Amino acid sequence: MAEFQLNTAHLYADLMNTYGDYGNLVALRYYAKQMGVAFQTTTVSIGDQFDADAYDFVLFGGGQDYEEQVVAADLPTKATAIKQYIEADGPFLGVCGGFQLLGEYFLLADGTRVEGISAMHHYTLNQPHSRFTGNVQIKNEETGQIYNGFENHQGRTFIADDERPLGTIIQGNGNNGEDGGEGLIYKNVFGTYFHGPVLTRNGNLALRILQIALERKYPAVDWASQITKIEPESF
Repeated sequence: MAEFQLNTAHLYADLMNTYGDYGNLVALRYYAKQMGVAFQTTTVSIGDQFDADAYDFVLFGGGQDYEEQVVAADLPTKATAIKQYIEADGPFLGVCGGFQLLGEYFLLADGTRVEGISAMHHYTLNQPHSRFTGNVQIKNEETGQIYNGFENHQGRTFIADDERPLGTIIQGNGNNGEDGGEGLIYKNVFGTYFHGPVLTRNGNLALRILQIALERKYPAVDWASQITKIEPESF
């Protein structure tokens, strides 16, 4: 067995993977392997329990309206444990519908209100006859890192006072086309509308999340020095 291992949960992988969001796990596994870290993934879906103490990283991808409503009906059974994981600084990546469902609610294009689990306090309004689509580039104000992606969403998300954007818009629409932000960060939760998936195109963000996960689980190891030796890639 490997000396170090990250256990990851892919929430509703069979329903919320419309845009290939599984590729985010592929990217993390790729970089973890370079540091001799094993990477184990478990799908947690309809009817399954979520154990807040069992995982070192969680991915929650995006889906179509129908699948999102199916997931929204099951998600409350996991809500308490997911909130515990988030408040314990668990690393989490939510993409599109995945991070919408962590918030208070979102509106579908036809106006249907879908309740989130209020693990965080952002909310998402709709665009009945329009979508935000196209290439996006943002700058993370904390690190100075530039992230590139592709957006395709009708929702307009407004983040809460205790959240901050993943980055400020250089090109594209971002969360809502109004406030100049894209995605969100709350504790160690990262949310984004970037499809493609985001971590295969932005190795710098993948390494940032990987470092957070490793330092949380193995705090005695100098992971920062190891990660600085790895060249972030776009693939």
